[in-house]
Amino acid sequence: MAQYFDIKDLPHLPNPVITIGTFDGVHQGHKTILNEVIKHAKEINGESVLLTFEPHPRKLIFPEQPLKLLTPLKDKLQLIQQAGIQHILVVPFTRDFSNLSSEDYIKDFLVNTFHPHTIVIGYDHRFGHDREGGIDMLKKYAGVYNYEVYEISAKLIDEAVVSSTKIRKALQDGHVTEASHMLGRNYNLRGTVVRGAQIGRTIGFPTANVLPENSEQIVPGNGVYAIQVEVNGQNYNAMLNIGYRPTVSNELQLHIEANIFDFSGDIYGQQITLIFIEKLRDEQKFPSLDALKEQLSKDKQNTLELLAAI
Repeated sequence: MAQYFDIKDLPHLPNPVITIGTFDGVHQGHKTILNEVIKHAKEINGESVLLTFEPHPRKLIFPEQPLKLLTPLKDKLQLIQQAGIQHILVVPFTRDFSNLSSEDYIKDFLVNTFHPHTIVIGYDHRFGHDREGGIDMLKKYAGVYNYEVYEISAKLIDEAVVSSTKIRKALQDGHVTEASHMLGRNYNLRGTVVRGAQIGRTIGFPTANVLPENSEQIVPGNGVYAIQVEVNGQNYNAMLNIGYRPTVSNELQLHIEANIFDFSGDIYGQQITLIFIEKLRDEQKFPSLDALKEQLSKDKQNTLELLAAI
């Protein structure tokens, strides 16, 4: 399995079977599509190839529409490889690239670069300047450039697109269990531990304050979560608060604070991964620190019971 960030680094591949897309989240719908690519490659003794774009094309084409990502690029590539794709090319999505005519996209980008045996693509895939090209054009030129086109069904594509939208909505609403079910894995958020106000340790619940590694990745909605935390390759049970800490401050800055159970190491400046399991409750303001401490004790017990059951 190999990753390429420059087209010039791509070696000659025998009978490449290509698919193209953003594949944000690499969720269950995407995996069905990837399995089709792998199956076709095996049938012709070829190589499976996936082309993806960085940044996400919507950021360039629709800059006025904010888009939060499910998976940073590094995670996305790893998940695609784990699915069994042999070669991944990350294509810089630039203004010049977006302005290619659909004919030039097929001839100069797809055919002359990859010499595909088969292009596995969705019925609604669009490409070229003003998204003028589609699967009908790919089929039209198939005989000219000697490649085959396999059309992914509307059902599979619709499931993939709807799932991406649904997953983003579920996470924004704090429904991490629902999101994880659609992803086929627990939702993860990686970040660096930074110094905070250290109020938690004064009430017996010291927290690791996490600054997300990728500011474009979705942070689940405010609330208290049962999670696991990966530190130096080892997982620990923990509970997490996402919010504005209304009991102890009037700040407008969002805080992501993990209370890691049975852990006492100094991890300031280290990268950790938050693995979301289930939301416990909404964030709320308590009348005193004692009342907050009492609730945190209940949250910890609920977290331990929940995590012991998985």
